Amino acid sequence: MSQRDAPTTAICTSDETTIHVRGANLVDDLIGQVSFTEMILFQLTGQRPSRMQVALLDAVLVTLMEHGLTPSAIVTRLIYDSAPEALQSAVAAGLLGVGSTFVGTMEGCSALIEEMLAAPEGVPARAAKIAEQHRAQRKPLPGFGHPIHRPDDPRTPRLFEVAAREGVAGRHIAALKALSVEVDRVWGRHMTINATGAIAAVLGEIGMPQPVMRGIAVISRAGGLVGHILEEREQPSARWIWQTVEHGMPYTGGKGGS
Repeated sequence: MSQRDAPTTAICTSDETTIHVRGANLVDDLIGQVSFTEMILFQLTGQRPSRMQVALLDAVLVTLMEHGLTPSAIVTRLIYDSAPEALQSAVAAGLLGVGSTFVGTMEGCSALIEEMLAAPEGVPARAAKIAEQHRAQRKPLPGFGHPIHRPDDPRTPRLFEVAAREGVAGRHIAALKALSVEVDRVWGRHMTINATGAIAAVLGEIGMPQPVMRGIAVISRAGGLVGHILEEREQPSARWIWQTVEHGMPYTGGKGGS
C-alpha cells in the first residue's frame, strides 16, 4: 500500500509539545474550556455541539448511569471481589452486559424510528405495520415495556420534556409516539415507552448515528459501575451474592435441569 493510499485519522495527533484533537489544541482550546459531554460530541462528530445537543446528551447520560443491582452491576462486584487489583477488569466485565436485552436496546428502537421516518407511505401507516408484524411474530418490540415501571416509565416523559424545553424539531419523538399509539391498539393494552426507547428518539434528535448509540450507554454505565465498586469496597456484597446463589441452587446429581 502506498503512502497516498494509507488510512488516515481525523481524531488525534501529537508531537513533543502539542496534542491536537479534531483540529483543536487539547491544552489551549479544550482542557478547562469544554465539558465532558461537549467533548464526547466533539470527539464523535468533529463539530462543536450546540447547547441543545449538550443538554439532551447530558439528560441521556444521567438517565443511563444507574439502574441498581442489575446483571452488569452484579458482575462488576463479583469480578472486583475476585481481582481487586484490576478495577478496570471489573468495569469491563459489567460493560459486557450492555446489550440487546439490557441498556443497549436503543439501537433496535432507533432502527424502527428511522424506518418510519423513511417510509414512503408515511409514519402512521408504517408504525401500524411494525406493530402488527411484531405482534404476529411474537417478537419483543425494542423500546417498549418494562417489568417494573407500569403503566408508564417515569423517565420517558421527563426526557421528552427536556427535549421540548430545548426546542428540538421532534420528528423522531413524534414517530416514536405514533408507534406507541399503534402498539397499544395492536396489543389491546397500554405498553409503556421505556427509557431506552425515549433515549433512541432523543439521540436521533441530536443526530447521533444509530450504530454507535449503544456506545453512549457504555460511556454512562462505566461511571455507574465505578460507583458500585466503591460501595463494594466499603460494604462488601460479592461473597454474599455468591453464597446466596450457591446455596439457593440445589445440586441435581448430573441430571441437568430435570
